[in-house]
Amino acid sequence: MSVEYARNGLVGVLTPQANTTVEPEFVILWPAGVAMINARLMSPKDGLEARLLDYFHQLDRAVEQFHNAPVGAMALACTGASYLAGAAEEQATIDRLSAKTGVPFLTAGRSVEKALRALQAKRIALVSPYPPTLTDKAVEYWASLGFETVSVVHVGTIGEHFHPIYSIRARGATEGLDKLEDTPFDAVIMLGTGMPTLQPILERPDVRGAPVLSCMLALGWAASQTVTGGPFDRASLLQWISGAHWRKRLEIQQGLETAQT
Repeated sequence: MSVEYARNGLVGVLTPQANTTVEPEFVILWPAGVAMINARLMSPKDGLEARLLDYFHQLDRAVEQFHNAPVGAMALACTGASYLAGAAEEQATIDRLSAKTGVPFLTAGRSVEKALRALQAKRIALVSPYPPTLTDKAVEYWASLGFETVSVVHVGTIGEHFHPIYSIRARGATEGLDKLEDTPFDAVIMLGTGMPTLQPILERPDVRGAPVLSCMLALGWAASQTVTGGPFDRASLLQWISGAHWRKRLEIQQGLETAQT
């Protein structure tokens, strides 16, 4: 089925209720002919971890928001929920929702895993916007999938903000890359879908030769390759990391922001 603004594929994206990063970064990341429709995950729960688990446990109902839209993939833009649920429950949910809807269901966590496999990475470094308890869950999650975390840097905001993660600026994420320990690793993962990561990746596509990924970039890559039938290989991933098809859109967005401030 042809869609005017998505002639190469349409992605249904599930985004946490207060996340201000997912839609803007995906608009920049999608290659020509790929587009998205978005649905918000809602929860009245108090506390970050309680909300994340609530998002995860309501996914069967959340995907119904896409109804009969001709999506070629559904993408969960929330990694924290996967860390808390664990890899086994996450995979069971992926399998169930894919079978139920007849549409591939992708998570940001498993998209990063796919990217790491494409890079043949084993030892990873993390730049985390999460509190320590959730960062520890992330380390456990990656270990359960066979990856060794050898360096972790925490980044965050100082002072009062509407959200401790979604208020982080891109320069804070870049500073996190600069603070990684001088120890050998195969890839760097910038955690979360709420921390802006596109400018840091353009500025630092690798750290001492190790490619820099973000959960948003990996999810965009995996979703795009799914709906277009593209390869899940190292070459295609490195092209995404280089910003070859999205650099100009980020520059235009930054120019608009500069003009308005």
